[in-house]
Amino acid sequence: MLSDKTLRELADEKGVTIGAGIPARSFRQYPDDPTLAQTLKREFNAVTTGNALKMGPLRPEPKVYDFDDADAIVNFGVKNDMTVRGHTLLWHKQTPEWFLAWDYTDDQLEAFVRDHIHTVAGRYHDKVDVWDVVNEAVADDGSMRETMWYEAMGEEYLDKAFEWANDVAPNAALYYNDYEIASDNDKANAVYDLLQRLLDRGVPIDGVGIQMHSLPSYQHSREDPETVGENIRRFKELGLDVQITEMDVAYGPNEEFDDRLEHQAQYYKDVLKACLDNGCSTLITWGVHDAGTWLQNRYDVTTDPLLFDENFNPKPAYYAIRDLLENWS
Repeated sequence: MLSDKTLRELADEKGVTIGAGIPARSFRQYPDDPTLAQTLKREFNAVTTGNALKMGPLRPEPKVYDFDDADAIVNFGVKNDMTVRGHTLLWHKQTPEWFLAWDYTDDQLEAFVRDHIHTVAGRYHDKVDVWDVVNEAVADDGSMRETMWYEAMGEEYLDKAFEWANDVAPNAALYYNDYEIASDNDKANAVYDLLQRLLDRGVPIDGVGIQMHSLPSYQHSREDPETVGENIRRFKELGLDVQITEMDVAYGPNEEFDDRLEHQAQYYKDVLKACLDNGCSTLITWGVHDAGTWLQNRYDVTTDPLLFDENFNPKPAYYAIRDLLENWS
């Protein structure tokens, strides 16, 4: 018989981390409604900063940082004894509108990135437990992504980013994070090889985050859970921790199921089981409830990808994960 324990209570008992990425707009959208905060702290034991610590939202003007949104999420996590994940220190997207890479020499761009990482990771050195240091450095075909950082510093920009983060946040776990790396494909193989090179060079990297935006469209796909488990084992054999960092499950217009929410529930459960069975103990959903999903008006998919519906009611996926934790040992 399923207990009446919350998802967080079961996760804490089993030594599992179940988290949610929170867009800052969710806090702004419900300033007088405590439901989001109540659900988050009751049901999850980890929180990710969503967009708030990406370079663009964080830096509205040159030499100006706006930490208000990030502080709100980080401090909420600390106050409620949650694992806090900072996302992300370096990415090729969501850079500031005023930032033009060609205004910098290679040396100046390197100094810019070093200062940025030292400032941001240093501010939260005693609050953020895990950093996604570099996000999506590998292109879909397995080549190194041609970014401004890569053009200025070569592949060693990753080495430097991790080293700079480690300088100011030596107690935080440092991760590489990417999408489409849960399957046996060219990109996953390239990321594996990249991580091996980083380790061979002595880079202070602790783990790899596997995004799992499970959508039948654009850059994302719905990986077979058995394959997910195999890939988790492969990354762990490098000596790295593995976490599922951005999971949601949506459906395209050509997908038909007798009960879509039951299919969604089974998929969440199967992926978490693959994670747990292969030494991965963290799963983070990209949002708390359907009304806050990033998929609104994107990719022509359903907008009900999370564990709670738009009114914060638990969905079959919530109960499926809770049932798995209840019976997992």
